[in-house]
Amino acid sequence: MEPRSASPRRGCVPWRGLLLTASLLALWPPLVTAQLTIEPVPPNAAEGQNVVLKAHNQPPNAELYRWYKGETAEESHRLAAFSASSKQSIPGPAHSGRETIQEDGSLFFQNVTVNDTGVYTLDILDRDFASKRASGRFQVFEPVTQPSIQASNTTVTEQQSVVLTCHSTDPGITIRWLFNEQSLPLTTRTKLSKNNSTLSIDPVRREDSGEYRCEVSNPVSSMKSNPLRLDVNYDPTQSSSDLSPGAIAGIVVGVVAGVALIAALAYFLYSRKTGGASNQRDLTEHKPSASSHSPEISRDDAPNEMDEVSYTSLKFNAAQPKNSAPVPLTSVATETVYSEVKKK
Repeated sequence: MEPRSASPRRGCVPWRGLLLTASLLALWPPLVTAQLTIEPVPPNAAEGQNVVLKAHNQPPNAELYRWYKGETAEESHRLAAFSASSKQSIPGPAHSGRETIQEDGSLFFQNVTVNDTGVYTLDILDRDFASKRASGRFQVFEPVTQPSIQASNTTVTEQQSVVLTCHSTDPGITIRWLFNEQSLPLTTRTKLSKNNSTLSIDPVRREDSGEYRCEVSNPVSSMKSNPLRLDVNYDPTQSSSDLSPGAIAGIVVGVVAGVALIAALAYFLYSRKTGGASNQRDLTEHKPSASSHSPEISRDDAPNEMDEVSYTSLKFNAAQPKNSAPVPLTSVATETVYSEVKKK
């Protein structure tokens, strides 16, 4: 037998399912219809090009396409209208003969001019007479003309200043500076004006010598000026050293150390030379006198010592007969003999 509580539980199940279904339906987001948009192709065009304002997310039951110049759907600004059912196009008051509405509702521009720049609006009417509207914009540019460049001085000396100016009559341009055919790197010495038309270098250095150009451009074209040569002369009164203080201090210390080393070497050589001369004088002073009467032999115990030469003088009196009369001392003949004795 089933418990009594089983029957009530079975009766509650359908009601819970209905409540869950209702909750999901309440939370489910409603279907959102894709918004009508306009895409200009290209958004920036040069004079003489063709432009298409492409329509996206058109309603499937569209019946009438109407294009207007401007942000409002005023009849006086209507370019053309196109019927989807009859495939017929009806020109409007603002039609110039160069605008065509395509079957998908896009607007085709032929041979655009600068005056065609602006906003365009598409209004779509479906079979239920519901209207959808969207706008798009494109811009037409003239090709830029060649700019010219002018300098305050083309030959300057180091530490002076120079100003370069780029001249152009084209509107809506961007200016870029070139140095030796490369984009000019900006430093603390180079400054550009707000619109980049003026380049100032202060102070100039010799590495600033070279060719300068300015380039003007817009979204559809660009042109470079003729090169201008800037010459920077050397200024002998100015130091052109780019060494850091630490490098300069290192060089000074190295020079001082080198001078001290050379001085020490010179002193060593001088001391050695003077010491050798003193030793030679000592050897000379120790030689025995030439007038010594007794020979003296010196023993040399040190090996490899230099030979020492001594001179000894001997005096002999001439022999006389015994019986002869004494001869005065002053008349005695003497003879001096020098002998050389080597000590080893």
